Amino acid sequence: MRMLNAVAVSSIALLCSALSQAQDARPTIDADGTVRGALSTVPMSEYLSSEAKAQLIDRIKLAPSPLADLDAFRKRSDDLAKASLEGWLKIHPAKITSTAIAGVHVDVIEPDAGIDAKNKKRVLINAHMGGFVTGSKYGGQVESVPLAGTGKIKVIAVDYRLAPEAKYPAATEDMEAVYREVLKTTKPQNIGIYGCSAGGTLVAQSMAWFQNKNLPLPGAIGIFCSGAMPTFWYGGDSGAVTPFMNGGVAQRANLVAATRGYFEGVEINDPLVTPGLFPQVLAKFPPTLVVTGTRDIAMSNAVMTHTQLLKAGVRAELFIQEGLGHGHFFSFPGAPESTAAYDVIWSFFDRHLKR
Repeated sequence: MRMLNAVAVSSIALLCSALSQAQDARPTIDADGTVRGALSTVPMSEYLSSEAKAQLIDRIKLAPSPLADLDAFRKRSDDLAKASLEGWLKIHPAKITSTAIAGVHVDVIEPDAGIDAKNKKRVLINAHMGGFVTGSKYGGQVESVPLAGTGKIKVIAVDYRLAPEAKYPAATEDMEAVYREVLKTTKPQNIGIYGCSAGGTLVAQSMAWFQNKNLPLPGAIGIFCSGAMPTFWYGGDSGAVTPFMNGGVAQRANLVAATRGYFEGVEINDPLVTPGLFPQVLAKFPPTLVVTGTRDIAMSNAVMTHTQLLKAGVRAELFIQEGLGHGHFFSFPGAPESTAAYDVIWSFFDRHLKR
């Protein structure tokens, strides 16, 4: 009996080891975008347009993951964002002006088609993607050009400080500085603030921060590709499943490591850091649009954030795109899904901002 038990234990150990190796092995990508692993196969969604499929295939073949060398990591991020930006500028030509507001570097985006008359007293402020580590060069521009063109509105992309050169709350302080300056010429109810990934988290953190500073809140906000709950872009079902769907391997949250120390020494469960845990803070949020995709690693956090907003009584909306992943709506210029996303986003701001 002891021998049988030993054999059984040994067999289970071997099976667990094999399963672990299978799960950790890099999946393969078929020419049609199907992701294949030892334990599962995920085809492309049949609901995707041909344009989105083509761009998604290219993207998941890259299966981007953080590089050990920071300069190389930032360069790759810039290259990807620049390629998407060039595509968007062909669709929505715009003037991009690099300047400073309250000592913070920003890019001001104005569509070549001009500012719509109804938007003369309105402005949008963007907080770019990049995990609080990358995105300063083109991240804000690629997120701002399509929305500026869709809405015919001026967008200010904030180039906030990043880790490892800076630590929390540097980015929030930069958002506050720019917002305070914009408030001198624009009513708060005429201002919209939005961002994707780290930028979406930063938007949520800024709302808590503005409350703490007794600043009037903007007319509406957008939390895209992220959330206000702990782990921000990881956690939940999507944190375990979507890396494989996108051609990567399972990831687990380590915010200090992932953000190159931006949150080092910070109490994560703080209302200024994870406002999603604090109903009394969320209750004061302005109308909020949450955007994610079924392949977005942050989908679970986004869904939970939307739930918490509704429970707090906030006028919150949730837009989930089938088959798309983290930030793909601005990464795929010209795809019908991208156009639809920006139509939804602009419609939200247009309905909630005053004129």
